[in-house]
Amino acid sequence: MTREKRLSQLTPYLFLILPLIIYLIWVIGPMFYTFYLSLTNWDGVSTPDFIGLRNYQRLFKDPVFYISLKNNLKWILSFITIPVVAGLALAMALNRSIPGAKAFKASFYSPLVLSLVVCGLIWGWMYQPANGLINATLRAVGLGALARGWLSDKNLVMWAIIAVGIWRQVGYVMVLYLAGLQGVDPGLIDASKVDGCSGWLTFRHVIFPLLTPVTVIVVVISIIDSLRAFDLVSVMTRGGPYNSSSVLANFMYIQAFNNYKMGYGAAISVVLFLISLVFIFIYLWRVLQTEMEY
Repeated sequence: MTREKRLSQLTPYLFLILPLIIYLIWVIGPMFYTFYLSLTNWDGVSTPDFIGLRNYQRLFKDPVFYISLKNNLKWILSFITIPVVAGLALAMALNRSIPGAKAFKASFYSPLVLSLVVCGLIWGWMYQPANGLINATLRAVGLGALARGWLSDKNLVMWAIIAVGIWRQVGYVMVLYLAGLQGVDPGLIDASKVDGCSGWLTFRHVIFPLLTPVTVIVVVISIIDSLRAFDLVSVMTRGGPYNSSSVLANFMYIQAFNNYKMGYGAAISVVLFLISLVFIFIYLWRVLQTEMEY
């Protein structure tokens, strides 16, 4: 093998060296360091004191951890149902030549342009019990009895925050399904119509099965997004009232950076990472299976 040929084979790997070094320093290194910190008692200033699995033993006895985990499950169940169904319905409705289709697509996608912090601030004002837009509107139309302290009621606060997340997520799911619909062969749809299939039967037996890879991606991404829920909770309630809206990411942040229990916060982040890893593996397995089919 000539020197030039060996050099040409090594060139791609040479270009990967710098990104790989940066990735190791900024992602892999901190990840392993977090695993180590989860086994210590550390306040962020003094030398970490190795305590083994005590943080995890304490975590699984902490009632706030189970409240946070339960709230994350509410996020997951909400995100894999309402945004998926609504996003698919919007994609089907807008995937045709109708007047104003582009404007509708832009309007439904526009919430995704806003950061979660901005969304939290806007909806926090809307949820204000005295002068908020929602309660003011209910009073204006004669439904004042339905006005609530949306973010102060421990039975409603979590659902009120999830509603904001759903409002933002629907447009994202819609775009993914619109992209998937571009790959559906119109000939198959025409053939189903020739065979006498109604619109619903065509969707059920032709279109939706062809959208299965997109649906898997949408569900997995929605689950991962719901597990990473932090911004809206932090901005709108900080986990209150009485931890009723706490999620794992917010619980971890408060323990680590407010209570200076870095080791305990690291243990929470490790548990959250392991839960997320299950769904990431499912997603990667599905992607590999799809590639092998082709």
